Formats: sequence, structure tokens, C-alpha cells
Amino acid sequence: MKHRVRFKGALRLVNSEDAHLAPSIALRLLQGVSRVCFLLFCLWLALLPSHVHSSVPLTSSLAPSNTATGANPPNSAAPLAGSLQLASSKPLPPESELPRYLVSEKLDGVRARWTGQTLVTRSGNLIAPPAWFIAALPADVLLDGELWAGRGRFEWLSGLVRSRGRDDDWYQVQLMVFDTPQSGLGFAERHKWLQARLSDKTEPLKLVEQRRFQHLSELNDYYQAVIRGGGEGLMLHREDALYIDGRNPLLIKLKPLNDTEGQVIGYRAGKGQFEGMMGALHLRLLDGREFFLGSGFSFDERRHPPAIGAWVTFQYHGLTDKGLPKGARFLRVRPME
Repeated sequence: MKHRVRFKGALRLVNSEDAHLAPSIALRLLQGVSRVCFLLFCLWLALLPSHVHSSVPLTSSLAPSNTATGANPPNSAAPLAGSLQLASSKPLPPESELPRYLVSEKLDGVRARWTGQTLVTRSGNLIAPPAWFIAALPADVLLDGELWAGRGRFEWLSGLVRSRGRDDDWYQVQLMVFDTPQSGLGFAERHKWLQARLSDKTEPLKLVEQRRFQHLSELNDYYQAVIRGGGEGLMLHREDALYIDGRNPLLIKLKPLNDTEGQVIGYRAGKGQFEGMMGALHLRLLDGREFFLGSGFSFDERRHPPAIGAWVTFQYHGLTDKGLPKGARFLRVRPME
């Protein structure tokens, strides 16, 4: 009796007494293929640039030295970053709940956290102000706040934070502290703790003022005054809210326009007056959804659009039926952090 065995694309007839050899042959073939694949994988690894498979973050190799900046460069970004609390774009609480919220101005600055030794961005990358600025901050205290240079000066401040050799300009900057990641304490208790702990500190450190309101009409009056003065909006923080990592539903931002961020993943070509330029950015939002942002750009920005992979901030008025930003307009490219 003979059996048919497929081997290297050919069909062979073998005797039944030889059929038991087929599994052995197949096993040897699989072992040979596995060895070849392993060798090819090793060769591919060897050809990769060294930084691709390095476990050291790129930012750590670029951190300025202590001698040059007076700051301590982090060994890695992750330990310094820790928990990062973010505000939510939620409806205002009902008037009956309003007295439970502490209210402060939303500062349009650069998010900064003090680890007790170093000042880092929200991504955990080193910020390197002059030595005198670092020396004025309290040792071994965790602080969450914003570097701030006044209303309407975000672009100037962002450029300063990313530059070197502008030490005198830092005299225009304050570290505005609005929280501390103390575990187990509500926000009102954390704020009271900060008042006591920072009572003897002066410039450039300042604790953000918190207010309470009994009625929504009073809150609206304050909100309108801040907007008229060039402020960005308000932050409402419920008194018993714990400090958490990520979006906190009990920390609400109130602004004339909502804003959010998206990552550039492509472009749509322009038409008409924008022929030969970028017509719209193809963005991937934080929740993974995608849409095209085509408004708010200058001609120069259309000729030189943000790079693929860059994060951009845009404003919008509510959401469409599909949950995508409505009336979206480009605001700015988010600085590298």
C-alpha cells in the first residue's frame, strides 16, 4: 500500500513501511527554518541604530549638567513624573453643590512639577532655570503648578523654558503652585497644608489663590472679569477631591472655548487659494478617533505645516453627532516637553 506525501511542492509515492519517516522529515524541516529565522532576526537587531533598542530615554542624555544650570538632571524621566492630575471639561456643578468647590484662575503657563530637587515638565523632562530660581524652591516638597509670566505671554514663556542663556528673563517668571500630590487628603486640606508649608516663601514661588462662591451668578461675574482682563478661564476643584493620576471629574475647567490636542498623522492637499499648500491636518485625537483640521492656519503655516508626529492644540465649539470637534480652529503646536 502506498501513501501520497507532499514534499517541497512535489507529490511523491512512498511505501507504507516508509510512511513513518514523514513526521521526522517535517520536524527537521521546521527546525531548519527556525534557525534561519533566528539568524535573520539577530542580523536585523545588529543593523538597528543604537538608540532604538537602548533602555535610556533620549531626554536623559540631553539633560544639561548641574554646573551649567544649577538643576539636578534626572536619572530617568519616569521616577520624576509620578502621578499627573488633569482637569476635565465637564458641565458646571448645580448651584447647591457650588459652595463645595474652590475656584481659581486658569493660568496659561507651562505645567511644571517640583520634585523637591528638580523642576520637570508634565512629561517628566527636566526644566533648567537659573540656579537662583532653583535655590528659592523648598527642598523635599512635592509641588504641582505652572510657570507663569502673566496673562497672554504663553508663547514667550514657552520659548524661554526651551532656551538657554536667558537667565535675566527668569526674573519675570513665577512658579504658581496650585496643588501637591499628598495621598489621602482632599483638595481643601492639601491647600491648607500648602499655605502653612509655603508661608515663609517669596518670589519666585507663589500659591494660587482659591475662592468660594455661593451662587452661580457670583461665579459668572468673576469668570467674566477674568476673561475681560485677558485671562484664560477658571478652575473649579471640589474640596474633597483626592489627587489622582489622569483626568479628575472633580476638577473642572471653565473656558470660553474648549481646547484639546491631536497628533499629526497626515495632510490633505489644499485647493483654490491654498493650491500647493496644506489644506488640512489629519489628526488622531487622544481617544484614537481621527478628523481633519483645516481652519485657523496662516499662509506661512500652510506652506510649512507641523511635522508628522507633532502634537497640536486646537479650539472647538462642542461636538458633532459623531462626537468629533465642531468648529475646530488651529491654535498652536505643542512645544516639545
